[in-house]
Amino acid sequence: MGAVMVSGLLAAEAEGGSNNFLIPNATFFFILAIFLVVFGVIAKFVVQPIQKVLDERERMIAKTAADNRQAAEQDAAADSEYRQELATARTEAGSIRDQARTEGRQVIDELRAHANEEVSEELRQASEELKVEGDALAPTLNASVETLSVTLANRILGVDSTSSSPASRGQ
Repeated sequence: MGAVMVSGLLAAEAEGGSNNFLIPNATFFFILAIFLVVFGVIAKFVVQPIQKVLDERERMIAKTAADNRQAAEQDAAADSEYRQELATARTEAGSIRDQARTEGRQVIDELRAHANEEVSEELRQASEELKVEGDALAPTLNASVETLSVTLANRILGVDSTSSSPASRGQ
Protein backbone atom coordinates (compact mmCIF):
# COMPACT_ATOMS: atom_id res chain seq x y z
CA MET A 1 0.00 0.00 0.00
CA GLY A 2 2.84 2.37 0.68
CA ALA A 3 4.19 1.67 -2.78
CA VAL A 4 0.94 2.77 -4.41
CA MET A 5 1.04 6.15 -2.73
CA VAL A 6 4.60 6.81 -3.60
CA SER A 7 3.94 5.93 -7.23
CA GLY A 8 0.92 8.30 -7.30
CA LEU A 9 3.02 11.19 -6.01
CA LEU A 10 5.73 10.52 -8.53
CA ALA A 11 3.20 10.51 -11.36
CA ALA A 12 1.74 13.84 -10.25
CA GLU A 13 5.19 15.47 -10.17
CA ALA A 14 5.96 14.22 -13.57
CA GLU A 15 2.86 15.79 -15.15
CA GLY A 16 2.89 19.39 -13.79
CA GLY A 17 5.83 19.60 -11.65
CA SER A 18 4.54 22.31 -9.19
CA ASN A 19 1.35 20.97 -7.76
CA ASN A 20 2.51 20.97 -4.13
CA PHE A 21 -0.38 21.83 -1.85
CA LEU A 22 1.99 23.23 0.77
CA ILE A 23 3.09 26.08 -1.48
CA PRO A 24 0.39 28.78 -1.72
CA ASN A 25 -0.79 29.96 -5.11
CA ALA A 26 -2.78 33.07 -6.21
CA THR A 27 -6.16 31.55 -5.30
CA PHE A 28 -5.05 31.28 -1.70
CA PHE A 29 -4.05 34.95 -1.58
CA PHE A 30 -7.28 36.04 -3.26
CA ILE A 31 -9.41 34.08 -0.76
CA LEU A 32 -7.27 35.44 2.08
CA ALA A 33 -7.86 39.03 0.88
CA ILE A 34 -11.63 38.47 0.64
CA PHE A 35 -11.59 36.95 4.12
CA LEU A 36 -9.69 39.92 5.55
CA VAL A 37 -12.07 42.42 3.89
CA VAL A 38 -15.15 40.59 5.21
CA PHE A 39 -13.49 40.28 8.61
CA GLY A 40 -12.75 44.04 8.67
CA VAL A 41 -16.32 44.93 7.62
CA ILE A 42 -17.80 42.64 10.27
CA ALA A 43 -15.40 43.98 12.91
CA LYS A 44 -16.18 47.61 12.06
CA PHE A 45 -19.93 47.53 11.39
CA VAL A 46 -21.18 44.58 13.43
CA VAL A 47 -18.84 43.87 16.34
CA GLN A 48 -18.28 47.48 17.45
CA PRO A 49 -22.02 48.37 17.83
CA ILE A 50 -22.66 45.06 19.56
CA GLN A 51 -19.65 45.68 21.81
CA LYS A 52 -20.97 49.18 22.66
CA VAL A 53 -24.38 47.72 23.56
CA LEU A 54 -22.73 45.03 25.69
CA ASP A 55 -20.52 47.60 27.44
CA GLU A 56 -23.55 49.80 28.13
CA ARG A 57 -25.39 46.77 29.45
CA GLU A 58 -22.46 45.93 31.74
CA ARG A 59 -22.44 49.52 33.05
CA MET A 60 -26.19 49.35 33.69
CA ILE A 61 -25.81 46.01 35.49
CA ALA A 62 -23.00 47.42 37.62
CA LYS A 63 -25.08 50.53 38.40
CA THR A 64 -28.11 48.39 39.24
CA ALA A 65 -25.99 46.22 41.54
CA ALA A 66 -24.61 49.32 43.26
CA ASP A 67 -28.12 50.76 43.58
CA ASN A 68 -29.34 47.47 45.00
CA ARG A 69 -26.53 47.44 47.58
CA GLN A 70 -27.27 51.03 48.51
CA ALA A 71 -31.01 50.29 48.74
CA ALA A 72 -30.29 47.24 50.90
CA GLU A 73 -28.10 49.35 53.21
CA GLN A 74 -30.79 52.03 53.42
CA ASP A 75 -33.43 49.38 54.06
CA ALA A 76 -31.32 47.86 56.82
CA ALA A 77 -30.74 51.30 58.36
CA ALA A 78 -34.45 52.15 58.11
CA ASP A 79 -35.40 48.80 59.61
CA SER A 80 -32.96 49.32 62.47
CA GLU A 81 -34.29 52.82 63.08
CA TYR A 82 -37.87 51.51 62.90
CA ARG A 83 -37.15 48.80 65.45
CA GLN A 84 -35.40 51.29 67.73
CA GLU A 85 -38.30 53.75 67.49
CA LEU A 86 -40.77 50.93 68.08
CA ALA A 87 -38.90 49.84 71.20
CA THR A 88 -38.80 53.45 72.42
CA ALA A 89 -42.51 53.85 71.74
CA ARG A 90 -43.31 50.61 73.57
CA THR A 91 -41.27 51.71 76.57
CA GLU A 92 -42.94 55.11 76.57
CA ALA A 93 -46.39 53.54 76.20
CA GLY A 94 -45.64 51.24 79.13
CA SER A 95 -44.60 54.15 81.33
CA ILE A 96 -47.68 56.14 80.29
CA ARG A 97 -49.88 53.12 81.13
CA ASP A 98 -48.20 52.74 84.52
CA GLN A 99 -48.58 56.44 85.22
CA ALA A 100 -52.25 56.33 84.19
CA ARG A 101 -52.83 53.33 86.46
CA THR A 102 -51.16 55.11 89.36
CA GLU A 103 -53.21 58.26 88.79
CA GLY A 104 -56.36 56.16 88.44
CA ARG A 105 -55.64 54.40 91.73
CA GLN A 106 -55.05 57.76 93.40
CA VAL A 107 -58.35 59.11 92.04
CA ILE A 108 -60.18 55.97 93.16
CA ASP A 109 -58.58 56.15 96.61
CA GLU A 110 -59.52 59.83 96.92
CA LEU A 111 -63.09 59.12 95.84
CA ARG A 112 -63.31 56.19 98.28
CA ALA A 113 -61.99 58.34 101.10
CA HIS A 114 -64.46 61.09 100.23
CA ALA A 115 -67.30 58.55 99.98
CA ASN A 116 -66.29 57.01 103.33
CA GLU A 117 -66.26 60.47 104.91
CA GLU A 118 -69.72 61.17 103.51
CA VAL A 119 -71.01 57.81 104.73
CA SER A 120 -69.50 58.40 108.17
CA GLU A 121 -71.05 61.85 108.31
CA GLU A 122 -74.43 60.50 107.22
CA LEU A 123 -74.22 57.71 109.82
CA ARG A 124 -73.24 60.20 112.52
CA GLN A 125 -76.13 62.50 111.59
CA ALA A 126 -78.57 59.58 111.45
CA SER A 127 -77.29 58.32 114.81
CA GLU A 128 -77.73 61.79 116.35
CA GLU A 129 -81.23 62.13 114.90
CA LEU A 130 -82.19 58.67 116.18
CA LYS A 131 -80.78 59.51 119.63
CA VAL A 132 -82.72 62.79 119.73
CA GLU A 133 -85.92 61.08 118.61
CA GLY A 134 -85.32 58.21 121.04
CA ASP A 135 -84.76 60.66 123.90
CA ALA A 136 -87.94 62.50 122.92
CA LEU A 137 -90.03 59.32 122.73
CA ALA A 138 -88.58 57.63 125.84
CA PRO A 139 -90.86 59.34 128.46
CA THR A 140 -93.95 58.70 126.33
CA LEU A 141 -93.03 55.10 125.73
CA ASN A 142 -92.12 54.55 129.39
CA ALA A 143 -95.59 55.75 130.41
CA SER A 144 -97.33 53.58 127.86
CA VAL A 145 -95.20 50.55 128.75
CA GLU A 146 -96.62 50.56 132.27
CA THR A 147 -100.22 50.52 131.10
CA LEU A 148 -99.47 47.97 128.41
CA SER A 149 -97.70 45.67 130.85
CA VAL A 150 -100.67 45.81 133.26
CA THR A 151 -103.07 45.07 130.43
CA LEU A 152 -100.96 42.18 129.21
CA ALA A 153 -100.63 40.74 132.70
CA ASN A 154 -104.39 40.94 133.25
CA ARG A 155 -105.07 39.19 129.98
CA ILE A 156 -102.65 36.44 130.82
CA LEU A 157 -104.14 36.03 134.32
CA GLY A 158 -107.69 36.54 133.13
CA VAL A 159 -108.41 39.41 135.51
CA ASP A 160 -110.14 42.61 134.48
CA SER A 161 -108.21 45.51 135.94
CA THR A 162 -110.03 48.38 134.28
CA SER A 163 -111.82 49.17 137.51
CA SER A 164 -108.81 48.99 139.73
CA SER A 165 -105.93 51.33 139.57
CA PRO A 166 -102.33 50.32 139.80
CA ALA A 167 -102.02 51.86 143.23
CA SER A 168 -104.90 49.81 144.70
CA ARG A 169 -103.58 46.62 143.25
CA GLY A 170 -100.33 46.92 145.12
CA GLN A 171 -102.24 46.73 148.49
